Amino acid sequence: MASKKQQHPDDDKLRELILYLSTLSENDPNFGATKLNKLLFYTDFLAYQKFGSAITGQEYQALPQGPAPKRLKPIIESMKRAGDLRQVRRKSGRFEQIRPVPIRTANLSKFSGPEVDLISSVVQRFWNWNAAQISTESHFFLGWQLGIQGETIPYSTILIGNRKPTEAEKRKGRALQKFAREALAGSHR
Repeated sequence: MASKKQQHPDDDKLRELILYLSTLSENDPNFGATKLNKLLFYTDFLAYQKFGSAITGQEYQALPQGPAPKRLKPIIESMKRAGDLRQVRRKSGRFEQIRPVPIRTANLSKFSGPEVDLISSVVQRFWNWNAAQISTESHFFLGWQLGIQGETIPYSTILIGNRKPTEAEKRKGRALQKFAREALAGSHR
């Protein structure tokens, strides 16, 4: 895995990623605005985990429904004005789905081969998941769980596991806790 580096948001890559995800998902009956949010999140955070940097470098915020890119709404609006994307509203069960529909083809030269493969694998992984299912799944992400609403979720939180510690790890933690208490109390010399 590559070393982690400071990244700056790349709005052009975000635009192309939105178009590409929308194209790959055009036959998924559950693809809409909420699912797009989550696919962007998983793509960027898994890229950070796998390659050492996110694809778009966008800031993601903790929202009640899960993580979402902070700049998604203004980017979508600029894409609609430029004629790159349109949004179609349709009934989906009890809800109205706002479906992003690409008007032009995504410029895949913005992405490396491994990035394109990752994007495709994320779409395949969540194929046919509805908005509620993919949102619920994103709530298991520790970075979202620890975030304050509206706060930026650091990419590095993808590197933190949320499995339960083993008994051996618990014993070691208790021993270290005892040692730390003694050291802080000044009794350990």
